[in-house]
Amino acid sequence: MFSFIKGKIVELEKNYITLENNGIGYLIYVANPFSFPIGEEKKIYLYTHIREDEISFYGFNSLEEKALFLRLINVKGLGPKMALPMLATGSVAGIIDAIDRENILYLTKFPKIGEKIARQIILDLKGKLIKNDNTSTNGYEELVEVLESLGYKINDIKKILPKLNQELKLEDQLKDALKLLLK
Repeated sequence: MFSFIKGKIVELEKNYITLENNGIGYLIYVANPFSFPIGEEKKIYLYTHIREDEISFYGFNSLEEKALFLRLINVKGLGPKMALPMLATGSVAGIIDAIDRENILYLTKFPKIGEKIARQIILDLKGKLIKNDNTSTNGYEELVEVLESLGYKINDIKKILPKLNQELKLEDQLKDALKLLLK
C-alpha cells in the first residue's frame, strides 16, 4: 500500500488527475481535479482500491479528507465511487456535522446517496468522527486510533486530550489516557 505520492500534475480530467513521478504517470481519482494546479509539484495522500479486475488510486489533499473517505467506504452499500463525490461537493467538517446531527437532507444532496444509504451512514458513523475544530487531535492521532479500537467514544477521548502530555511516548500517553477515561 502507498501512503502518499509526490510528483508533478501533468493532466486533469473531470474525475481524475495524472501525476508524474520518476517518469511514471499515475492515474489518481480525486474529488476536485481542477483544484490541482497543472504543472505544479504536489503531495497527494493515497488510498489503493484493489478489486479482482482493477487496481485504482484515490487521492486526497489532506489526511483529514483521506480519513473521512476511509470511514465512508466502510459503510455498508457505500463504495469509493460514491464516497468521492461526497468530498467533492461537501466539506469534511460539513459532512461530519451532518452525520452527528443526523441531517439526512444534507447527506441525500450528494450524487447516488439516497435516504437508505444516508441512514446507514448515520447509523455507522455518528459520534465516531473527529471534526477538526478547537478540540484538535494534532499529535494524538495514533493515540485516538488506539483508544477507538478499544471501544472508547470519540467525544470522551476529545475531552481528555488537553489533560495529556504530548511529549510522552505513546505507551505512556495511553496509560494516562486510560486512567482518565476510567474515572
